[in-house]
Amino acid sequence: MKADRLLSILLLLQTRGRVTAAELAERLEVSVRTVYRDVEALSAAGVPVYTERGRHGGVALLPGYRTDVTGLTGDEARALFVLAAEGAHRALGLDGALGSALRKVMAALPAPHRPAAERTSERVLVDPARWMRTGPETAVDLGELQQAVFADRRLRLAYRHSGAAGPAEYTVDPYGLVSKAGVWYLVADLAGEPRLFRADRASAAQTLEEPVRRRPGASLGEVWAGLRERVERLPVEVTVRLRVRRERLDMFVRIHGALLVAPPPAPVGEWTELVMGFRAVRAVRALLAFGADVEVHSPPEARRELAVAAGEAVRLYARDAAAPGPEGAAPDGPDAGR
Repeated sequence: MKADRLLSILLLLQTRGRVTAAELAERLEVSVRTVYRDVEALSAAGVPVYTERGRHGGVALLPGYRTDVTGLTGDEARALFVLAAEGAHRALGLDGALGSALRKVMAALPAPHRPAAERTSERVLVDPARWMRTGPETAVDLGELQQAVFADRRLRLAYRHSGAAGPAEYTVDPYGLVSKAGVWYLVADLAGEPRLFRADRASAAQTLEEPVRRRPGASLGEVWAGLRERVERLPVEVTVRLRVRRERLDMFVRIHGALLVAPPPAPVGEWTELVMGFRAVRAVRALLAFGADVEVHSPPEARRELAVAAGEAVRLYARDAAAPGPEGAAPDGPDAGR
């Protein structure tokens, strides 16, 4: 740890120039006294580092001193800074390592390239989280999954499927971990067949001593691509023709765009005609969220399904609609019937 800390101090000084001992202590999460001891160690190792007291003092390197680190171009460094999405690194326990790596990258750059790399972190932000998540974020412990992945060992999972009352137990052969739109997945073989497991549904995981049994020639990227295509191209059982009011079209496409058979045409007039593919007739009930701003034309079984769902909702809330309002007022207010 001390060697890594000494290198971090050296790279910070090389990148920033004069830095106060208090700032170094805060960045490295140590005491100011430890910083001064590290500075003495650097000096004893031949690094031309010195300290200055006073209001504008701090720790600095002699002018012109640089470590012999070369290789990265300005564009390569900017690409690395763009990839520094905090969520993925934090979930893997690598957020501290990320900060250290970026300091080393900055120190490796020639001086003319540094301002552009610094601006990248100030001007580009990568947020992997999805909009309008349905509920509080679930903390995911990827530690045991990582251990099995990097140790090339089989993994025993207690896994709860969507809608299941309790977990089922599986022994799987992992290929790796994938972060998709802020959700972590384990890609693994189960009995020789590729499977996808959401990390937040694994209630327990145990790395086994048995070596992993992956299919010959299969890689994480190839297996993931096949699983993703399988999810995205589930067979369409019902093709639905409908129309959407113009003022609601943008929101409708944002929510249901993945189900559109073809891109929506440019809006003309009050209504826009669309064609959607559903995996089951019952799935069309999701369209009721748009009320009268969406009208299904065909097929007849889709219209009947919507009518049944709407009738169920009416019966559920009809008693409340008929009940008098506060202080005996009718539901439509005190002026109703005038």
